[in-house]
Amino acid sequence: MTQQKAGLLVGAPPEEAQNPAGSAPAAWDAVRSFGTSRTAIAAVWALTRIVMVYLLVQDDIGVSNVSSEVEFLYPRWAEQLAGGSYPVGDVTWQYPPGAGLLFLSPSLLPFLDYFAAFLVLTLVADAVVTLALARPGRRLAGVWLWTAGLPLLLNLPHGRFDIQVTALAVLALLAGRRSPRLGGALAAFGALIKVWPLLTLVGLERGRTTKDAWVSAAAAAAALLTVLAVAFRHSFDFLQQQGARGVQIESLGGTVLSLMRAAGLPIWVETRYGALEFAGEHVASVAQLSLMLTAAAFGWLMLWRGRASRWTEATPFDAALTAVLLFTVTSRVISPQYMVWLLGLAAVCLTSRHTTQRPVAWVLLAATAVTALAFPTYYLEVMQGTPLGNTLMVLRNGLLLAAVVLSCRRLWRATAADSGRAPE
Repeated sequence: MTQQKAGLLVGAPPEEAQNPAGSAPAAWDAVRSFGTSRTAIAAVWALTRIVMVYLLVQDDIGVSNVSSEVEFLYPRWAEQLAGGSYPVGDVTWQYPPGAGLLFLSPSLLPFLDYFAAFLVLTLVADAVVTLALARPGRRLAGVWLWTAGLPLLLNLPHGRFDIQVTALAVLALLAGRRSPRLGGALAAFGALIKVWPLLTLVGLERGRTTKDAWVSAAAAAAALLTVLAVAFRHSFDFLQQQGARGVQIESLGGTVLSLMRAAGLPIWVETRYGALEFAGEHVASVAQLSLMLTAAAFGWLMLWRGRASRWTEATPFDAALTAVLLFTVTSRVISPQYMVWLLGLAAVCLTSRHTTQRPVAWVLLAATAVTALAFPTYYLEVMQGTPLGNTLMVLRNGLLLAAVVLSCRRLWRATAADSGRAPE
């Protein structure tokens, strides 16, 4: 009996009888087709965002207070801003003047209450990032990282305003190559909400491109600051609160202090400046060391920029991710929403086939998942410095440290004049 007839006798099509594994290529083709479908991206984005919004509204994960800032703190600031003044003497107000416009933005939707309007605008910013990453000609790995990676943070992203800031940074990077002036202006607007988007300009190729971007950024910042200073009182009151920040429990320095506390040293947690910070023995030394490391990070970036001699379309993307990683890891403060920034920048890197940061993106994805366990899921454990809490922070911050070392190494090897060949 032939093989084909045997297959027919048991009810199998001749092709399957001859090639039982023939379905594997078809399954792989289906997976590839799904991954390259913008319809699939839209469907996954919509489904995951519905779940994230539901989790935010329910707000019953872990510490169960993720939504409190949008429900109580932001409306209070908006009320003060509507009266023509930035918050005065408010230790929780630590943002540059441009943030005021963002907190006032829900008034653009007067038919909704503040919480609902803020949520709608945050979802719009999220969609803008997604659409920008998914434009034709860009590799879709970036938009998939953003679409599927952000939900790892559970209900946090849409309960803060970091998506809006990340949107400005993403647009600044993607616009920078064709229009440095536009990229510079967008970076400046982002920097006037939270300073870090200015780092998106650090990797621009030397010469006219850099000059045009920085001149545009300076002009845009000066114009907006002038308008805000005229329209609102106490525009720079935030500097007093920001400069007095201590060592937050989720920072790298905070992890060291938490381990020291577990070893019996007189170190404790206090609520200061709207965050949980350490107090006690060695805290001032750790804070000073963090500042020194931040200065060293800036020095490394300037050294890299001076040595860099090879630029690709991805170099500005890669350098921006490296820079923000450096300043995040060395900061006295690492809030969980900082992972939104890093995911957005990593997603931009993955839109280019020339990027050196693919392994870094995977490490950041793992760090994002651990972050959600630390906050909000087991945040009480982190606050109390229990073995579980310390383990989570050592793991998350260890991943961030690994990411920054890997990012710096790969950027240097790919671009510096005295390095070897670019990493594959």
